[in-house]
Amino acid sequence: MKPIIAALPLALLLVACGGSSPAENHAQPEAGHGEGVVTLTPQQIATAGIEVVSPTIGGNGGAIALPALLESDPQATRIVAATVPGRIVELRHNLGDSVRRGETLAVLESREAAGLQAEVQRAAAAAELARTTLARDEALYAKGFRPLREVEISRAAAKQANVALRLAREQVAASGGRGGSYNRIVIAAPISGRIIARKAVLGQNFAADAAETELFRIAQLDRLSVTLSLSPADAGRVRPGMTVQVTAPERSQSARISFVSPALDAETRQVPAIAMLDNRAGQWRVGEPVTASIQLPGTGDGAIRVPSTAVQTVDGKSVVFVRTDAGFRAAPITLGRQDGAMVIVTGGLSGHERIAAANSFTLKSALGAAEAGHED
Repeated sequence: MKPIIAALPLALLLVACGGSSPAENHAQPEAGHGEGVVTLTPQQIATAGIEVVSPTIGGNGGAIALPALLESDPQATRIVAATVPGRIVELRHNLGDSVRRGETLAVLESREAAGLQAEVQRAAAAAELARTTLARDEALYAKGFRPLREVEISRAAAKQANVALRLAREQVAASGGRGGSYNRIVIAAPISGRIIARKAVLGQNFAADAAETELFRIAQLDRLSVTLSLSPADAGRVRPGMTVQVTAPERSQSARISFVSPALDAETRQVPAIAMLDNRAGQWRVGEPVTASIQLPGTGDGAIRVPSTAVQTVDGKSVVFVRTDAGFRAAPITLGRQDGAMVIVTGGLSGHERIAAANSFTLKSALGAAEAGHED
């Protein structure tokens, strides 16, 4: 039988399925009835959401391999925003720059900033006058020229003035920066790290109703977050602390699962999970797509188990789709008992294959469509 080309359903633009050639049948007699082949690129597999896993065999729990994305650690990322209306009159740093905590990022000119600074000046002058008055009254009280009541009034006034000064300074800090001069606010880095995003433009204006506009995003990149999306069946087998092998072209490194969500994502119906990756060597980048392989624990009974979502029925026979260099091959299997979200395979697999689990039904649909097209 010659290879057959077919379009995969669900607008995935996936291609090719068919049977084995006579030469292949001669080399593999057990496939003499013809095995369906679906030819896909890695990008098409990712687009289709097909999850590739290894069967669980005895003490070897296998692995779940799926696409992932590197992001900055949310606990070590800060957004720097303009919280008062005004205009950017000075920018000190650009995208990719390393900054230290407290270092000036930008200077904002604003009438509101002028009012805040003026309030600080008034409060500082009032506090200084109150301290001077208190010192004078205490000196006169020590010489017997002031009654204690007036000294106590001066002490209360000094405390009140200090509170007003502290409040004025806190209002400046709440504006998103520290005090500049007159009508200016200095926007400072809240943490040490690297600027991974910059939306600020010199001369940019902020309206009163857009005061939360993001200026910079700063992140500490010595540790990155690996964002994963697991099927509900696989999420039940993944626990915090499990090892994740993160791979990209010419790079590979271990990470550890730190979080598995107790709820499904409302849009994808997948379970979000996060692994933390040591990036002190600086070889990984925020936003980089990678492949994550989660090592799973085994049961120790020697049986081969596959996710029930991996098993499909083709021509009345149970099959799983085995990953090949060109895509997937439908491999007939013999099933044993159900084991939770897994099913035991008693024949047809060695346990060392990589098979399609989540969304494997799209491969079955492609196979059926190709065979129907061939008959026509």
